[in-house]
Amino acid sequence: MYKVLIMASMMLSVMTACAQTPSNDIVAEGETPVRVADSYSFTEGPAVDARGDVYFTDQPNNKIYRWDCESGQITPFTDQSGRSNGMYFDAQGNLIACADMDNQLWSFDIEGHSKILITDYRGKLMNGPNDVWISRNGGYYLTDPYFKRDYWTRDPERQQPVEGLYYLAPGAKQLVMLDSTLNQPNGLVGTPDGKHLYVAEAKADRILRYDIQPDGSLTNRQVFANMGSDGMTIDDQGNIYLTGDGVTVFDKNGQKIAHFPIPEDWTANVCFGGKERNILFITASKSVYTLKMLVHGVK
Repeated sequence: MYKVLIMASMMLSVMTACAQTPSNDIVAEGETPVRVADSYSFTEGPAVDARGDVYFTDQPNNKIYRWDCESGQITPFTDQSGRSNGMYFDAQGNLIACADMDNQLWSFDIEGHSKILITDYRGKLMNGPNDVWISRNGGYYLTDPYFKRDYWTRDPERQQPVEGLYYLAPGAKQLVMLDSTLNQPNGLVGTPDGKHLYVAEAKADRILRYDIQPDGSLTNRQVFANMGSDGMTIDDQGNIYLTGDGVTVFDKNGQKIAHFPIPEDWTANVCFGGKERNILFITASKSVYTLKMLVHGVK
């Protein structure tokens, strides 16, 4: 009888914890991730345009696709993506992409025509630009980890001596190194007020937070969460969304508040789409998913 009472107490504790799951505060009632397509090799780099449509890559197949937020249809955008990984829209409606086929940063216009923005740092190729975030003043923040690619035709070894975090000031043509001490920097995202930048340090399994200065430089580096991530995004409440084993959410104080399992080998990236920016768009291995939220992304 004593064991029965203990088990009953344990079950009640579990049920109470589930009933208090904070994810109820951010996910629309009754909603779970929905697979909207599963015909890809490896999806990455979701980026939302001004309308709310989401563009994402199928990196091994060198393609970018567009998800229409009204119809839900997915159509090809380009089949010459430069093996793009992380992407972000600038204020002019250009899609900025980390094209690591030749270790460059590209820009696509609305018709899918590309041009090269960055080819090197101090005369040497980048290791492989991975993710980019653009602040409201037009400055670019860029991670450059080293992940050896089987499609590289150049020397497959590391091109830069460090795996850096870089900045491209508005109107500038040369990158500036912000942090040269990182261990495989990956996803990154800034706060809408332009005050903080979050960067995933993949091999160190942690998220770093920096203060952004008026000139774009970074200070006051701190560990925000002891968990790594691939891509990442932020909502209008300041919650940070990390990827890898599904999607894990931390509040702005660094407390874990939710986890959304995704039935794929790897969840690579995430952003908010839709006209109201209330659709979490998730790229995961061979598929893409959507999840209706109560919170919103930042326009």
